[in-house]
Amino acid sequence: MESRNDPDKTGDAAPSAGPPKGKRTAFRVLLAALIVIPLVAAGIIFNLARSWDTNTATLETESPTATATPTPTPTPAAKPSPAKPKPVKPPPPPTLPMNILVLGSDHRRGDPPNPNGLPDQRADAMILVHLARDGRHLYGISIMRDTWVPIPGYGEAKINSSLTLGGVPLAVRTVESLFGQKIQHVMMMDFEGFRGITEALGGVDVKVREAFTSTHDTHQHFPAGVNNLKGQRALEFVRERYAFADGDFQRIRDQQTFIRATLAKLLSAKTLSNPVTMYKVVSTASRYMQVDKGLNAATLASLAYSLRNVRLQDAVFFNMPTAGLGFSTDGQSIVLPDYGAFSAVGAALGRDTVGAYVAQNRPG
Repeated sequence: MESRNDPDKTGDAAPSAGPPKGKRTAFRVLLAALIVIPLVAAGIIFNLARSWDTNTATLETESPTATATPTPTPTPAAKPSPAKPKPVKPPPPPTLPMNILVLGSDHRRGDPPNPNGLPDQRADAMILVHLARDGRHLYGISIMRDTWVPIPGYGEAKINSSLTLGGVPLAVRTVESLFGQKIQHVMMMDFEGFRGITEALGGVDVKVREAFTSTHDTHQHFPAGVNNLKGQRALEFVRERYAFADGDFQRIRDQQTFIRATLAKLLSAKTLSNPVTMYKVVSTASRYMQVDKGLNAATLASLAYSLRNVRLQDAVFFNMPTAGLGFSTDGQSIVLPDYGAFSAVGAALGRDTVGAYVAQNRPG
């Protein structure tokens, strides 16, 4: 777990949210890759449907209706007859295009609730994943955690505080209001999930151009050349910025490198054809993820089958353009939103022309 005096956790107080809480860096890297797991491994997800529904927590729960337990009536044992194999039918197609909000929570297990009675957490990673109507293209739009935006009902604040102020529903409403588009599903996980997924994959090979030593936690050293990254080592790689002269810019480049490497491994024939590896990845994801009630195994299987032809080059991730850096009226360091860009991307989402937007604007 991370230290409370982490230098990456300063200056992030949310209005009316109580005392500032230690902050964790965005880990949109793995989340971007993670969303691809259930969407490209169609056969694996189909076989692990029961595991997903059993292990994955829902973001909203309902109390079950009490029913009487019937008294079983003894019946004579019958000799089982050989069951005829049933043909496997593909799941019904989902309604595309579709938008899925992926959240990275900084929640620490065992933390007490915040003053609002909600889990004490912020959305330090936000990716709006757009699944194109053609079933062949996937776009991940990362929103910087410090973007200063209107939070419905609370005024302006950093976008990552929406999870603290009103839970998942408010985070969804905030993102929907920025893009002017409906979000159909939501997924959320934390750093424990990051470590577990990268370990289940057996690590990801990333080429490091210049050696550096992490300033976080265990101070991992990354020599120049190919490094196999998993667990804590992967976590410190994607978090680091203080070891570089250009800080967050190099961190973003490293994160993009990690995304490409992770997707390449996930989409490789060696991974997809290995049921043991895929079982570990999916079962680990199901233990650490929270999803909305509609994002069950049947829905995932349907999405997986529809997007079975997505290739590595068809999964595109980019950062939402900004209007630069600045300060809030109470002195917080913030990222200024580019509302023109939000409007343009929102229009592209609505028309299912995100690919054309990317080609024209080449966002970083």
